[in-house]
Amino acid sequence: MFTGIIEATGIVEKKEIQGSNIHFTLSCPFTDELKIDQSLAHDGCCLTVVNISGTEYTVTAIDETLAKTNLFSWEPGTEVNLERCTKVGGRLDGHIVQGHVDKTGEIIAIRNKEGSYLITVSYSAEGDFVTVPQGSVTVNGISLTVAESDENRFSVAIIPYTWEHTNLRNLKIGDRVNIEFDIIGKYIAKLLAKNAAE
Repeated sequence: MFTGIIEATGIVEKKEIQGSNIHFTLSCPFTDELKIDQSLAHDGCCLTVVNISGTEYTVTAIDETLAKTNLFSWEPGTEVNLERCTKVGGRLDGHIVQGHVDKTGEIIAIRNKEGSYLITVSYSAEGDFVTVPQGSVTVNGISLTVAESDENRFSVAIIPYTWEHTNLRNLKIGDRVNIEFDIIGKYIAKLLAKNAAE
């Protein structure tokens, strides 16, 4: 489990395609603290560390992961948000994040509010996914509060610290981002859809 509070960003150093899998080698400030078989969220996608060599480590993304995330677009030089799993007894500073990306969304607006930024994301209608104002959503692994919510789109307000210390500052209109919707909201939406069908 994760909380959506980014510890650091890493840099993709190498991308190796092997069949339907992609092996990504990254560098980050805490590589020396990682262990083989450890779970690490990359832009909100939980991946397992399979190799460590010096200041770099490797993770593998399978076709299922590549189909639901923006990892397929990563290239050497890509900056990635990183978070290690939550320690038992630690503070839950963000919200409950599973590291299971539901789908990608498209950045359709970025507004500089002269003290904050408002980012609007649209997403496809497939699935039982909802957002609500002041609810939680994860974008590229970051726990964020929904500022505005509409059908198949939402906006999040970004404070300067988050903007400066994550890869959100690199986003452009049309970019794809990983979205994980709030787990409680997903259960409620699923139950309502099931009841409506009965």
